[in-house]
Amino acid sequence: MEGKPLPQPPHTPPPAPRSGSPSLKAAAAAAAAGGGAAAASGGADEASRLPASDGDAPGGSLSPEPGPGLAGGDGLGRPLGPTPSQSRFQVDLVAENAGRAAAEEEPGTTESPSKPTGDGPAKGSEEAKGRFRVNFVDPSAGDESSGELGGGEVFNVSFQNGGDTVLSEGSLHSGGGGSGGHHHYYYDTHTNTYYLRTFGHNTIDAVPRIDYYRHTAAGLGEKLIRPSLAELHDELDKEPFEDGYANGEEGTPTGEATAAYAADSKGVVKFGWIKGVLVRCMLNIWGVMLFIRLSWIVGQAGIGLSVLVIAMATVVTTITGLSTSAIATNGFVRGGGAYYLISRSLGPEFGGAIGLIFAFANAVAVAMYVVGFAETVVELLKEHGAVMLDGTNDIRIIGAITIVILLGISVAGMEWEAKAQIVLLVILLLAIVDFIIGTFIPFESKKPRGFFGYKAEIFSENFGPDFREGETFFSVFAIFFPAATGILAGANISGDLADPQLAIPKGTLLAILITTVVYIGIAVSVGSCVVRDATGNINDTIIYELTNCTTAACKLKFDFSSCEKTACPYGLMNNFQVMSMVSGFAPLISAGIFSATLSSALASLVSAPKIFQALCKDNIYPGFSMFAKGYGKNNEPLRGYLLTFLIGLGFILIAELNLIAPIISNFFLASYALINFSVFHASLAKSPGWRPAFKYYNMWVSLVGAILCCIVMFVINWWAALLTYVIVLGLYIYVTYKKPDVNWGSSTQALTYLNALQHAVRLSGVEDHVKNFRPQCLVMSGPPNSRPALLHLVHAFTKNVGLMICGHIHMGPRRQAMKELSNDLSRFQRWLIKNKMKAFYAPVHAEDLRDGAQYLMQAAGLGRMRPNTLVIGFKKDWQSADMRDVDTYINLLHDAFDVQYGVVVIRLREGLDISHLQGQEELQSSQEKSPVTKDIIVNVDYSKKTEIVTSKPVSEKAPIQKDPKGPSAPLNMADQRLLDASSQFQKKQGKNNIDVWWLFDDGGLTLLIPYLLTTKKKWKDCKIRVFIGGKINRIDHDRRAMATLLSKFRIDFSDIMVLGDINTKPKKENVAAFDEMIEPFRLHEEDKEQDVADKMKEDEPWRITDNEIELYKTKSHRQIRLNELLKEHSSTANLIVMSLPVARKSAVSSALYMAWIEALSKDLPPILLVRGNHQSVLTFYS
Repeated sequence: MEGKPLPQPPHTPPPAPRSGSPSLKAAAAAAAAGGGAAAASGGADEASRLPASDGDAPGGSLSPEPGPGLAGGDGLGRPLGPTPSQSRFQVDLVAENAGRAAAEEEPGTTESPSKPTGDGPAKGSEEAKGRFRVNFVDPSAGDESSGELGGGEVFNVSFQNGGDTVLSEGSLHSGGGGSGGHHHYYYDTHTNTYYLRTFGHNTIDAVPRIDYYRHTAAGLGEKLIRPSLAELHDELDKEPFEDGYANGEEGTPTGEATAAYAADSKGVVKFGWIKGVLVRCMLNIWGVMLFIRLSWIVGQAGIGLSVLVIAMATVVTTITGLSTSAIATNGFVRGGGAYYLISRSLGPEFGGAIGLIFAFANAVAVAMYVVGFAETVVELLKEHGAVMLDGTNDIRIIGAITIVILLGISVAGMEWEAKAQIVLLVILLLAIVDFIIGTFIPFESKKPRGFFGYKAEIFSENFGPDFREGETFFSVFAIFFPAATGILAGANISGDLADPQLAIPKGTLLAILITTVVYIGIAVSVGSCVVRDATGNINDTIIYELTNCTTAACKLKFDFSSCEKTACPYGLMNNFQVMSMVSGFAPLISAGIFSATLSSALASLVSAPKIFQALCKDNIYPGFSMFAKGYGKNNEPLRGYLLTFLIGLGFILIAELNLIAPIISNFFLASYALINFSVFHASLAKSPGWRPAFKYYNMWVSLVGAILCCIVMFVINWWAALLTYVIVLGLYIYVTYKKPDVNWGSSTQALTYLNALQHAVRLSGVEDHVKNFRPQCLVMSGPPNSRPALLHLVHAFTKNVGLMICGHIHMGPRRQAMKELSNDLSRFQRWLIKNKMKAFYAPVHAEDLRDGAQYLMQAAGLGRMRPNTLVIGFKKDWQSADMRDVDTYINLLHDAFDVQYGVVVIRLREGLDISHLQGQEELQSSQEKSPVTKDIIVNVDYSKKTEIVTSKPVSEKAPIQKDPKGPSAPLNMADQRLLDASSQFQKKQGKNNIDVWWLFDDGGLTLLIPYLLTTKKKWKDCKIRVFIGGKINRIDHDRRAMATLLSKFRIDFSDIMVLGDINTKPKKENVAAFDEMIEPFRLHEEDKEQDVADKMKEDEPWRITDNEIELYKTKSHRQIRLNELLKEHSSTANLIVMSLPVARKSAVSSALYMAWIEALSKDLPPILLVRGNHQSVLTFYS
């Protein structure tokens, strides 16, 4: 019995029920007290209002107000709260007496009490205490009643302590009770997502439930969305999810969609494991081989080896059956059979390759089985002298008529096809029983044809092999094996099974067992009853004893010795109709042959379109997308049926199936091999998602099964096996090249992750070595698409060599930045992949740029795969920008040197940032792809360092306003040059120079980067010219020394130039221009009071002091002089790579350091200012 809650102070949450309280129940009856319209909370006569927002609502947020009505309500038991557009739910704690009072005031709003169930009225009234009600707002209801909250429809639900539910029905409008054209829904804790009183605690936290884990398009029921973390965690005064969706999902289906689904699903035909899998597999495995060829196999191989042949085939099919069962029970299986199983396990590449050939194999198998049927019919017609044209054409005519009839059965629907299969199975079973009965009834008339009944002499003689006409064990095995295929007949219609996870393992394995037992039983029976050779002549009986009587026939008083000289028409070796001869009623065997061929043909005719439809739905081969369309309740692939019919008819009219048969067998075996390999691969990958409910599998057994399938392919026909491999490989390469945009969580992904993880861990245990040094760059790119030139240049020397991480620092309000962070992560990583950049995107949120850069420099990367070089674009607008931003920028360089990073500053004359040219366009195109933000316009202001993103909803028909600077407006010359420059590194660079100004030894990074560039295809025609500083009187000596060093480093160069005039004074006009540039940033402390100057320097540390200018005058002049030399020698180079000057921290102000870099690099071709961390990155030791 549940205890009554203790009285609570106003600002404490209600207590959890005692351990004896009832657990969560399914729907309970409406409470007697209050008619279900109101409920008591803690037994107190006070109403409390929960905020209609997210997260747990503890008692601290309740404001109790005693009174006759609902506090904060409108007198109708409705909360005054956010409108439907603001929140998905409102929660009200209501008192029992208050609810009753409200019910008496408004009789039209009360609900008639439902009949109590389960615990009876007394229990119901007690449980009514301590409930709260949730009002669900249905925005789709429109403005049907102005009295309703926000014009929406309100659903009233009461939840009890412990999560027990009271169902209540009501329309809370002031009209009549329950009428007025409103929808009425029943909700309880197990049919809605967010709103229940869990374990006696007021929370919207949801209990575990299957509907949260469905795919949106699962077709099994409504996909529900659990409360998002934002709903539970975010502050109550803010809207948790402006976009209206949680977890990136597209939202729950509407009421209409759910109703439509329920209506549609009523007519759908779903099969159980017997009709859907067992019957199909048995019919497909038992083919013509059972009645026509099995006796011949026993004659050739003997009983012993025949059983071995059957056992070997069964081992392959059983292992494949176990593997199929494992995959089929590892999650919900949709339509597509073998294709679905392989593609979801190994990925679209293997799945797409196998899906196409497997569908084709099934389509051609239809022709094979129909021709087998037609041949039998033609044989019967010949016996009765009823030939239409000639043998071949008769087969074509009968085959064409048959396949048309089969198409009609298939198109009529799966239910008709299943009924036809049952009829055919009954006929097949009768034929088998007919044969078994016949073996016990030896007629005298059958003895001349070799049938004597069960005899030990015949069994012993037929036990060993007697291979004739060049047959071997493997050739006999190759002939028999296709009879064992067909185990996927049930799996191929997985979409039409009621419970594929139960049906596929149970039906497939039982079918393999039953068919194997029957095959072995018939092989032993026929081998024990019928001799290998018989003349069929009644006169070959032996009247007197023969002295040299060795054969079984001889011992049984028949002399068939003449068969050794001339071929006899009867016996196991000669007569394919042995089973007809042995059977009690021969026409039943003919009916069995018809049944076996037609059932297999029908199963293949159904399988091929279903597999092909699933393949086309996944859009692996875009050209076939028209075949994805389904018709009717069962989503029948009528177009696929027609295509299969045409393929089958074509091969029937060719009527030469001896060539195509081994290829078909190999296609089936290839799919078996991949199913086995899928299980091995998934187990090897150790993915947490690999949890098959079917436990009787082993990864190594599956691998053996895959290898066996490949061996059997060569045993059956070596050239067909090679052809199959070539076709599968070709399709695999095609699908890999096309890169279909799907993500099925395949084991290939899991294994890739596992390998990466293992190698990363292994790598972390290896010390760095100078020979293995590679530049691993942290590129401060911001949004990667805003600075493409920066990325392309860095990618040119890191591709397939080193790590490249694109750092993007989000600043501004944390809440907004966090949302942008998650959106940008997938968006920009996709952009990098689309642009074939081998790079990672790493966004962080920070208060300012410097903090964000420090986070990235310290935390980016993994193990040994960590950045060692910071790459940053030159701040072109530094003279007009806020100097605090300049100070931050310079401090990035200092911070990089502090953490032993190399630094690369890249400057293009035109600039790097093109976000104002293409950001708008890309943002809009990304919104068109995203269903969530389709009606949002995003305006991005890139004018400041911090990105300001404003969003405003607009109606769908509103015209989209384009940025006047955007691509719609004609570009000015500067913007056009910027756009052209942004793509310059994507082009082939031609025969030109990379000029390396290696002025200071930084460990060799300044030389290594240009060398790596010249190894790439676009840069391979460029020559490296090296410029070094030196003394005028030692130019030749310095050149030879550098040439020796470069040759030891094995770096090719076209020229070395020694600059002896670096320390020459720069031109006066250039010095004057430099002084003019730094003038606005000087402190001029001599013109100010000491206190004022000190205060100004403290507030603006970037200011340049007079002392500083004097102290670093020589260094300033050197930068100006180097710029003159650069213009003189390297103005035509494709790229300049130069040593970056280093400024001592705290000694050189940010403005002066920035001025040095400006003076050094202005008005030049693209320039990389490089400074390594002064650790050697080049070595000439082996």
